Amino acid sequence: MANAALIVAAGRGVRLGGEMPKQYREVGGEAILTRAIRALMAHRDIGPVLTVIAATDRALYDAATLGIADPRLLPPVTGAESRAGSVRAGLEALAPLAPRVVLIHDAARPFVAPKVIGAVLDALREAPGAVPCLPVVDALWRVEDRHAASPVPRDGLARAQTPQGFAFDAILAAHRGLADPAAALDDAAVARAAGLAVRAVPGDEDNVKITTPADLARARARAAGLTSHPAPEETVMDIRAGNGFDVHAFGPGDGVTLCGVRLPFDRGLIGHSDADVGMHAITDAIFGALAEGDIGQWFPPSEPEWKGAASEIFLRKAVERAGARGFAVTSLDCTLICEKPKIGPRAAEMRAALARITGIDLDRISVKATTSERLGFTGREEGIAALATATLVKM
Repeated sequence: MANAALIVAAGRGVRLGGEMPKQYREVGGEAILTRAIRALMAHRDIGPVLTVIAATDRALYDAATLGIADPRLLPPVTGAESRAGSVRAGLEALAPLAPRVVLIHDAARPFVAPKVIGAVLDALREAPGAVPCLPVVDALWRVEDRHAASPVPRDGLARAQTPQGFAFDAILAAHRGLADPAAALDDAAVARAAGLAVRAVPGDEDNVKITTPADLARARARAAGLTSHPAPEETVMDIRAGNGFDVHAFGPGDGVTLCGVRLPFDRGLIGHSDADVGMHAITDAIFGALAEGDIGQWFPPSEPEWKGAASEIFLRKAVERAGARGFAVTSLDCTLICEKPKIGPRAAEMRAALARITGIDLDRISVKATTSERLGFTGREEGIAALATATLVKM
């Protein structure tokens, strides 16, 4: 493999705020990390792409890369406490592939253009390192005690971006010899400390690194094709609603599971999983609000691993996926349609079960029942139907 790419995504992004690491926050319907991966893979000369993630972020990573079927995307590896430590972990994982060069990219830069990638690759034909740079155009001042103390000449200064590219063997050796990984500013600094020449190539003003709430607001505006950027203090709210409907027929058995609660009954429900018709409808409602298909696409009944599976697995995944897209599930409403068994006496337990599974406040969850007035298959007591609505909100 001639050209590999390494994406550093193990950081927390504390300056952006919020509980979710910034690389998994949504910009234009995709995680920031997803956009960074796709941007690198869009260049025809990029081979394998490896992402370094935090040990606690595997579920978020899986959700972010669910729609990427490109075989060049390798399974992620776990990073370290420092950025340099994470880069080394990724380089060591790529070493068996013996790439000629490697591009090291920040996950928080989702808009890197092919021309920047191409410029770095071109420079690596003549130098062991290359970094995209932008000129410093503003006046620079040293600030002391919140006062402008003295000007700093900007001649010869530049703002470094990523991806930074290197001859693979040389940068791996440089990282292996690094005395203090926590002190390394970036990979160009690691390379220079090892005596490697690093060529500066033109960067791109659009290749921004998302660091602050203002950066995120501008990135979302750009992704939406807006010409003006909302101020960071403005609230940009995305409210979505989804519907779900499911049906299961009665069959042999001694009870049914509805919305996570087992009800004794003289029959059971037929289904590939546990046939929890209520939870299936709720799961579909969440996926519907996200415009990401339905429960059958995420958990195909043709796959043996879902045979007899507890439906809370499906619901948890839907809520997790909503979180990965930056949404909070704010309300759930489920209507169970049947003549028997009686739902009302157990509705409170069902609400409590759904609250436990989803992490949503109990007062935002509704479970109710109705009959079809003896009409249709439910009226003939041939099965149970469920209708659900989910509301999702993203700030």
